[in-house]
Amino acid sequence: MELRHLRYFVITAQMESFTKAARALHIAQPPLGQQIRALEEEIGTSLFHRQGRGVVLSDAGRVFLGSAVEILARVDEAKRAALRAARGEVGTLALGFTESASFNEVVTSLISRYQHMNPDVAVTLVEDDSESLIRRLSAKELDAAIVRPPFSVTGDLVMQMLSEERLMVVLPKQHHLSHRDLIDLSDLSEERFILYTRKSGYGLSADIVAACRNKGFSPNICQQAPQVSSAVNLVSAGLGVAIVPASMQRMQRPDLHFVALELEWPTATLELATRATPSKVTERLRLCASGGGYSSEQTFGVSVVDIGR
Repeated sequence: MELRHLRYFVITAQMESFTKAARALHIAQPPLGQQIRALEEEIGTSLFHRQGRGVVLSDAGRVFLGSAVEILARVDEAKRAALRAARGEVGTLALGFTESASFNEVVTSLISRYQHMNPDVAVTLVEDDSESLIRRLSAKELDAAIVRPPFSVTGDLVMQMLSEERLMVVLPKQHHLSHRDLIDLSDLSEERFILYTRKSGYGLSADIVAACRNKGFSPNICQQAPQVSSAVNLVSAGLGVAIVPASMQRMQRPDLHFVALELEWPTATLELATRATPSKVTERLRLCASGGGYSSEQTFGVSVVDIGR
């Protein structure tokens, strides 16, 4: 029994005529009759009774019709699902991101837009530091990662710029510089600095130290925070000042002031890292990040996996 036998049977049952069914199927009537007879022989019973110039379903034919229609519908759905998978419209996406990336509107907009365009992709978000995310991406544990350079790139990866932010200084509300709208880095020469561990933002720390030295002083580093948000919390505890990406203002701490730095360099960048030969699902994320995409009107939930850092 082949799918064409089922299609021929269903069309004939719907038309109640071999002549009309043959015309609809664009085949001659004798071959159609032969196919129906072959189907009846395989099943072991008649599916039609002749009635005048047409045919009607037998009792067996009526029962068989329901199953035949269901089988053909499921085959068509399977074909559509396979094509959607080939286009990356269904599947899974494991997306890594750094802790501070979740405060960046470009990143949250990207994830929201991707969800909206790809409602049948199951997305899992994995939070970790940039070095670990790059390592896990190379090991194929992740499909893509939103990271802050610099980091050691292993394997064949492709980087795509997402965001470049100015830096701001975080000060306690009562700090004598907190009333300013703009601060020169040299104004912080006597302050205690909270910088970052190698995992959480060593590259940014090195850039901040270099920028301070360009201003004629070496920063007094009193603490190294495991995360950018941790640095903000340490400022709240009165342990020093921290220089953070501008998007960290979204933490909205009433006891702190975020003040712009009169500083062209360094900046805090976020990049989308993917493998050079990504899945179709990941290709659609790349396209979304570049401003392209596909239309859809549905949204779906995202699960978040928070691992120890």
